Amino acid sequence: MTELLERPQAATTEPQTVEKVAIVISKGSLEGVYPGLIMANGARMEGIEADLFFTFFGLDAIRKDRYANIKVATVGNPAMHLPTCLGAIPGFSALATRMMKRQMEKIDIPPIPEFVELVADSGAHLYACKATVDMFGLTLDDFVPQVDEIISVGEFYEKAAGGQIIFT
Repeated sequence: MTELLERPQAATTEPQTVEKVAIVISKGSLEGVYPGLIMANGARMEGIEADLFFTFFGLDAIRKDRYANIKVATVGNPAMHLPTCLGAIPGFSALATRMMKRQMEKIDIPPIPEFVELVADSGAHLYACKATVDMFGLTLDDFVPQVDEIISVGEFYEKAAGGQIIFT
């Protein structure tokens, strides 16, 4: 009976290191795009392979016509800690965006267009979600040149094999 109550010894193995990450960016707001870019940049700085998969409104971060104008989501954003009606006031999103960009500039976080280029130049791969691209009627020409290709979710999983998938 005492054998059943004894705790098994934990195996003493070296901690595993992360060698590969696959980051999914699905939100098109400033606070939805930056975490993925920051994580990809940090991974590359540590020598970790990084793939970014942009889906749904996250595509705005790599669309030529939108990536320079991404704003803070002020309506229905619980992290804003203010009533939703205030976030709906005309100009409030632009004000919040200016304030956030100013704070990021102080700590040397680049604007999204520059950050996308920096992450791609560091060796990260950028992919657009085929289902979302088809749903929105887009083509590869709609995206910044740093986008490697438009791929399906299944192809994304193949590329992510052996890595950590991070959803931001």
